[in-house]
Amino acid sequence: MGLLDSLLGKKRAAPAPHAGFYALHDAYGDGPDYDAWDSRLDEVERRYAEQDALEERRRQRWWQRPYWLGRRKRWWAARIVAAILLGFIVLVGWLAITAPLSRSLEPIAPPEITLLAADGTPIARNGAIVDDPVKVADLPPHVIEPFLAIEDRRFYSHWGVDPRGIARAVFTGVGGGSTITQQLAKFTFLTPERSLTRKAREMLIAFWLESWLTKDEILERYLSNAYFGDNTYGLRAASLHYFYRHPEKLKPEQAAMLAGLLQAPSRYAPTRNFDRAKQRMGLVVQSMVAAGYLTEAEAKAMPVPVIDSRRRNTLPTGTYFADWALPEARGIAEGGYEAQTLTTTLDSRLQGIARRVVSRAPLGKAQVALVAMRPNGEVVAMIGGKDYEKSPFNRATQAQRQPGSTFKLFVYLAALRSGMNPDSTVANTAITTGSYRPRNAAGTYSESLTLEQAFARSSNVAAVRLLDQLGSKAVIDTARDLGVTSPLAEGDPSLALGTSTMTLLELTAAYAGVAANDFPVQPHAFKREEEGWFDWLWNGRSSLSSRQHENIEQLLRSAVNGGTGRAAMLRGPNFGKTGTSQDYRDALFVGYAGDLVVGVWIGNDDNSPLNGITGGGLPARIWRDFMTQALGEKPVRQRQAPQPDPSGPVQPQDVPDLDALPPGQNGTRLRVEGNGVVISTDVEGVPLDVRIDENGLGVTPGQPPSER
Repeated sequence: MGLLDSLLGKKRAAPAPHAGFYALHDAYGDGPDYDAWDSRLDEVERRYAEQDALEERRRQRWWQRPYWLGRRKRWWAARIVAAILLGFIVLVGWLAITAPLSRSLEPIAPPEITLLAADGTPIARNGAIVDDPVKVADLPPHVIEPFLAIEDRRFYSHWGVDPRGIARAVFTGVGGGSTITQQLAKFTFLTPERSLTRKAREMLIAFWLESWLTKDEILERYLSNAYFGDNTYGLRAASLHYFYRHPEKLKPEQAAMLAGLLQAPSRYAPTRNFDRAKQRMGLVVQSMVAAGYLTEAEAKAMPVPVIDSRRRNTLPTGTYFADWALPEARGIAEGGYEAQTLTTTLDSRLQGIARRVVSRAPLGKAQVALVAMRPNGEVVAMIGGKDYEKSPFNRATQAQRQPGSTFKLFVYLAALRSGMNPDSTVANTAITTGSYRPRNAAGTYSESLTLEQAFARSSNVAAVRLLDQLGSKAVIDTARDLGVTSPLAEGDPSLALGTSTMTLLELTAAYAGVAANDFPVQPHAFKREEEGWFDWLWNGRSSLSSRQHENIEQLLRSAVNGGTGRAAMLRGPNFGKTGTSQDYRDALFVGYAGDLVVGVWIGNDDNSPLNGITGGGLPARIWRDFMTQALGEKPVRQRQAPQPDPSGPVQPQDVPDLDALPPGQNGTRLRVEGNGVVISTDVEGVPLDVRIDENGLGVTPGQPPSER
């Protein structure tokens, strides 16, 4: 190339159009082969030009237009193929992450769970009827053929998508346009939405399944997950449900009827619509003839099967307790197709007592909720309303309502944790400054009260002053420590009177934490293993000091035995608090005795005011009646009627449910109880009850008029 390069240089330097001639003449003189040399020079010049163009293209960036100009078709084809392969690899990786293959092994509906009471009594059954998967190798041909004939005749010959099957479905209306593989992809990985995007994903997953699974594995997973109506999933469960046979023992006519159910299981279920199932079975049989599985004679001779559905579900599919326990049950139940039977903490005896007590209560149009649990959080009874069939809404676990004065537990406990004691005093005078001015009932006050007196009488002004003195954060922190998770308004003085909402279950669990002196308590529906010392050390729970625990129990006992909760008093030790929210919208009593912690709520679903029902009245009596029977006690003869519980920020909340005479001067009242007369009055600010009966004259500590 040295000579040619030299000549090329001369050629480029010579004037056209005889550049080649002069270059050759200067190099060789006269010669006979000028044209040949000139042609070679042209070839060399072309190559140099290509090299120059290539070098220029290399200097260009991929986003610049010259980079793409002049590319050959082969170059473009190679890169298009590479891009397609890369896109396929990315899609496969995406599927591997978002649609794991193991999902096609799992039942598409949660298997059936039967819940038992603690004594083994079945209480509810929920979930789908699911049974063990089937194996294609164990099924006779006459069981498989009907499904292939009506759903996917070319199943063993296509690669997940069958254009011929789609065309046949469009023009004949026989069979579906989706293959068995596509159907498996649809109900295993995708939502039931109808869109081109979902259809494209369905086809892509079908190809993916075909790449990783054998045809028999795909068919097995399809038959084991398909829906057959009557809440039944999978061929084995359907065979047992409709014909009381395992699929390996199905007769040809039985298999043909089952195959016909897949198109519209609810519409064709033979237990409900036998005639429709029979007509659909005829279409399946004709498809088997068209596919070559049956002759016309065999098709005509095939009888109609007799339904043999022996399973009867006499248990309710839901109750208030079962609905609440089911999510926890799903977490406990092992995955798979097998039905699960789980024993709950529900005590059937206590549940029966709760049901009877609530049914006898004069509720009128109001609703009611009751929760009973052990101090460790085991829920043993639950009433979420008057009638589950009419309203499955669970007012014990779902309704967010104001707790009223039952919230004062957290206020006074915060005071005790700050160093105060039951004998510490708090002002009980009217609040006359500021924008928020809560009142005591009847507008009566005193110079001061001890914490025990203020808690027992449920003084509104005392609770608000304590909140102001302690700070709302201290009260909220106490509530949080006891397990309250509902929003609590920091800086709002009405918080002390229970204006923030929470569920009855949440509130009762907080009282359980006090009863156990181990908190927070998490309500649960299933027994939990006892903690080892290491778990106990790191479980994050807290407790009160022995002095603090004794003090708060002293307050809770006073509220029942000598305060607003007298209607709940038992013969043995009892602790609790009444509560009534603003405008009498909610009435509550929460307390504990023995090894039971019980909360009772009464209210209207539309949050309208109750008709004179207060926390110290009907809820306290329901609580007492339940506890009396649950603990095996004899009823206590009530010497005094229920007392009021002023738990609202503007007006008295717990108005006494009494047939008392009108008050006289200084709040003195006269009422008849049993065979005697009780005069309630104040002597120099000290409330006294003077009783006169056949036993003579008796004087006992009473309540101020503001709390009666």
